[in-house]
Amino acid sequence: MLFVALVVNYLDRQVLSLTWKNFIAPEFNWTDADYGRITGIFSIVYAVSMLFAGKFIDYVGTKRGYLWAIGIWSAGACMHAFCGVLTDGIVTGDWNPSFLAARENLLAAQKAADVGVMVTTVSVWLFIAARVVLSVGEAGNFPSSIKAVAEYFPKKDRGFATGIFNSGAQIGALMAPFTIPLIAKYYGWEMAFLAIGILGFIWMGFWVFIYKEPRKNPHVNQAELAYIEQDLHSEASMERVSEKKEVKIQEDSKVGLLQAFTFRQTWAVIFGRFLPDSVWWFLLFWAPAFISEVYGYSTASTEGMFAIFTIYLISMLSLAGSYLPTFFINRNRLNPYSGRMKAMLIFAIFPLLGWAVMPLGGISMWFPVAIIGIMCAAHQSWSANVYNVVSDMFPKSVVATVTGAAGLASGLGSFCSNYGAGLLFTYAENSGLSFMGYEGKHAGYMIVFLIAGSAYLFSWIMMKLLVPRYKLVVLK
Repeated sequence: MLFVALVVNYLDRQVLSLTWKNFIAPEFNWTDADYGRITGIFSIVYAVSMLFAGKFIDYVGTKRGYLWAIGIWSAGACMHAFCGVLTDGIVTGDWNPSFLAARENLLAAQKAADVGVMVTTVSVWLFIAARVVLSVGEAGNFPSSIKAVAEYFPKKDRGFATGIFNSGAQIGALMAPFTIPLIAKYYGWEMAFLAIGILGFIWMGFWVFIYKEPRKNPHVNQAELAYIEQDLHSEASMERVSEKKEVKIQEDSKVGLLQAFTFRQTWAVIFGRFLPDSVWWFLLFWAPAFISEVYGYSTASTEGMFAIFTIYLISMLSLAGSYLPTFFINRNRLNPYSGRMKAMLIFAIFPLLGWAVMPLGGISMWFPVAIIGIMCAAHQSWSANVYNVVSDMFPKSVVATVTGAAGLASGLGSFCSNYGAGLLFTYAENSGLSFMGYEGKHAGYMIVFLIAGSAYLFSWIMMKLLVPRYKLVVLK
């Protein structure tokens, strides 16, 4: 169920990135800066919402929390479809409910009078409003999922379990280029938002009946329950010495939002998510535009669809990568944190290939496609484990709260990368920016990929400095 939800989640996220350049922008006269503003505000609202979503999910529980999350984001996804009709009504005063009629009215109005700026402004803010609703709902996705994994798996298995459901991101991204542009091409971009948004409501119908906590699930026997709770039993009976004081882990403890930021472990996860997640969101939102602008293949073209498909097909290697910490923990008898950090150092090396995206791109488009795919695989392997650093060191009762607090960093990173990229590309194109032998937007992409390639290694170093060794958080 977590896997399917993430497939739907990433289909919802991809609709805009796969339709804006070739379908929406020509209709509303959007620039890169407009698109960057929309994705940037989505990211900042997502960041703030993550801060409260985790606390909310810890309060209402995994089952109800996820129902609220996917219900809100599915409603937000469907709202995008009505932005054209509303723009038409606001600009022309003709509130025709037909998507096709609205599009024709807008085009006619722009030809008849100088209303292009108004169309752009109104449409951008309507999309921002829909994106805000989407972001509020999506903020509950990972806190709910990580809490569910913490409820059903011992620490040594959580990285792999998270890798399995997290692979839904790649599956959603694999499905997207062969479905969304074709729906937009033949039925209109509005129908792409509606068709994908409805999937979330269908998922909710199954989740209501399927998910139960392990102790309340009739399909979980005593042996399975003992396996699931092995960490609880070992830690509850184990006294640890910290700063020369004996302490015990309390699994029913609570933590406030501000208190979450007082722990070095929280800041380690924040550094583990800020830059890496900014890279992931940039690749998710801008890869289709990169293929279109640099190589001239639209998202609806065969070459464009296969390029995006190949990126996310390669990214599926993360499923094998997410098992690496479990392998280290079992083989070398490492504690969960040490096993994760050893694996994450390996994952941090591969994104350095991003420095070669533009140089090798001059030979063939498929070199950047392969490198971006490897970067995505490294990121998903990284994220599957950085999420579980929280459940390694915090009691289950506060996992969603701390995950949400760290998620603030993710959203802020996404805001910086997406809004900043939009401004950078618009400036680079208008000013003829020159950098390392590249001109205009190509120079902008070179700058971005240099930063992206270095992000993971820097983040790993910061995590290691903040938490050099495995240390459980004790809540009294």
